[in-house]
Amino acid sequence: MKKSNGKSNMICKCRTAVRVLMALACPLFLTGCHGHEGLPAFEMPQEFDASRSYEITFWAKNDTNKTQTKIYEKAISDFEKVYPNITVNLRLYTDYGKIYNDVITNIATETTPNVCITYPDHIATYLTGANQVVPLDELIADREYGLGGSSVRFDSPSPEGLIPDFLDECVIDGHYYALPYMRSTEACYVNRTYVEKLGYTLPDTLTWDFVWEVSEAAMAQDEEGNYLVNGQKVLIPFIYKSTDNMMIQMLRQKDAGYSTDEGDILLFNDTTGELLETVAEHTRTGAFSTFKISGYPANFLNAGQCIFAVDSTAGATWMGTDAPLSDISEDKIVRFDTEVMTVPQFDPDHPCMISQGPSVCIFNKEDPQEVMASWLFAQYLLTNDVQTAYSETEGYVPVTYDALESQEYQDYLAAAGEDNDLHYDVKIKAAGLMLDNVENTFVTPVFVGSASLRDAAGQLIEQTVKSVRRGQDVSEDAYMDELYDQVSSLYRLDRIGAMQSRVSAQEADLGKLPATAAALLISLAAAWAIIITYAVCRAVKEKRKRR
Repeated sequence: MKKSNGKSNMICKCRTAVRVLMALACPLFLTGCHGHEGLPAFEMPQEFDASRSYEITFWAKNDTNKTQTKIYEKAISDFEKVYPNITVNLRLYTDYGKIYNDVITNIATETTPNVCITYPDHIATYLTGANQVVPLDELIADREYGLGGSSVRFDSPSPEGLIPDFLDECVIDGHYYALPYMRSTEACYVNRTYVEKLGYTLPDTLTWDFVWEVSEAAMAQDEEGNYLVNGQKVLIPFIYKSTDNMMIQMLRQKDAGYSTDEGDILLFNDTTGELLETVAEHTRTGAFSTFKISGYPANFLNAGQCIFAVDSTAGATWMGTDAPLSDISEDKIVRFDTEVMTVPQFDPDHPCMISQGPSVCIFNKEDPQEVMASWLFAQYLLTNDVQTAYSETEGYVPVTYDALESQEYQDYLAAAGEDNDLHYDVKIKAAGLMLDNVENTFVTPVFVGSASLRDAAGQLIEQTVKSVRRGQDVSEDAYMDELYDQVSSLYRLDRIGAMQSRVSAQEADLGKLPATAAALLISLAAAWAIIITYAVCRAVKEKRKRR
């Protein structure tokens, strides 16, 4: 009985081992056969096959600015005249978050767009799908089809023709995965009239202390509950649109932790807690709120119900008394002098603000020639006509020297205030703010999960404001500890390290192979392990029988 049990146990263990190895190997076989884990790495063809026809998709973002839509449509039409064998289908989204979500969904089915306007933080997540996004290093440098290439049929800028700071923002893990399209920063749009009515004079550079002090002074009311500064019953002196940028910039100005380039999370630190306590203090008095909680800053600003409204320079066409894209009715608009200033600073002698704005990435396809068609269109978005026309729609700045230095763009800047449409002064001042501060801007580290970390930074402020408005005590350490835990869990920050390891593994020697080849090699190794294990089990079984 004992011998029999021993044989049975040994056979069972062998069979179990085989089953386990088979279970591990099956997904790898499926990966190799069906390519669900990615596509073969893009290999640049020697030349573009212009004898074939191509149909590519272009996903872009547009709000209510119909002028931008027309610019996209004209760019596509002009490009198709130069390359009549390439058809570009435009799909517009209302915000970048929806583009991001759709791309993530479509990666699983390999139905991603060909060209997509997006952000580097989002691209870092796209890279978790093997070979989904095309690295552009070789394409950029190619003498024939690269930037400024001899075989490109239009006036493509050279690599040196792109502003280096903006191009460098498109580097992830040492490779270019995007081209910059437009750039912006954040600005504080100030109701100068109300600031001076309160007895203050705007400094050359806004400081946090100044903004908080003026905001608190503006809370004075008469016996009927009307605010003295505007004569209305509604006033939120300071409203911030993107609280993720707010927290990130405050931490950077304080030289405090946010994250490392490698993806280590440093957000939950003592300085963060101190900043949140300040936010809570001014929320408690009603002097501060956010876009997500109270509404769009421009609407309050234009109605005389806000003094400091922070938004992107790209949002300048919504800001001010004569804003061409104002969302409120004319009878609600209050006339005031609008000043465009840098975001508040802790050290005005060393201003520090975030650089942002859309970039263009290209998704990989099984046909390298289709990728080449996508690459040509992506380059076309950097031509002077597109760059200049798009930058003039909002407070964006072109990313090429040619567009910046062109006579058309210089004339556009010089004509600030001539009208309240194309030459709306607040919009052009916002662009000038970005141009004057390129060297004072920074970008956050980009890695797998950096988009989630950005959201978490903003959520800390949003949740603190909500808690104060609900009457909760946020001054206790226990509140902050619980808040950190909740936000970390909500955005799965504990998983960022694991995701980063996965991408690092893809960049190892084996990961540098096409995804299907790597999977096949792993599958073969697993198969041999199964065969050897089975052979050993059979040999043990036969040996026991002979006994």
